[in-house]
Amino acid sequence: MRRDIFQGIADPVRREIILMIANKNSLNVNSVAERFDISRPAVSKHLKILGECGLIKFTQSGRERFCELELVKMKEVSDWIDPFMILLNERFNNLDNVLSDLNKKSKNINSKTKK
Repeated sequence: MRRDIFQGIADPVRREIILMIANKNSLNVNSVAERFDISRPAVSKHLKILGECGLIKFTQSGRERFCELELVKMKEVSDWIDPFMILLNERFNNLDNVLSDLNKKSKNINSKTKK
């Protein structure tokens, strides 16, 4: 079953796993499981979902399986967020303009009252 990338990042444990792997470039499954207070089968299920979403890939080296982040898939999330970031930046710029205008008006009022 192929899952949507947003299903992969919906869970806080999976987001933490993504961050862990991103910081280390590659982690074996046991290293990932050791960092959580949940069962290994639960961690394995999270890893499976991340794999089905295409967010991580697994490589075998001897008896160990390693998880690596698929950064190209993360671009889908970035592409979805970009329009919101543009909107947010526009709103902050508008707020800056309003605050600047209020500050100028306040200075004008203060200078007139001191005379």
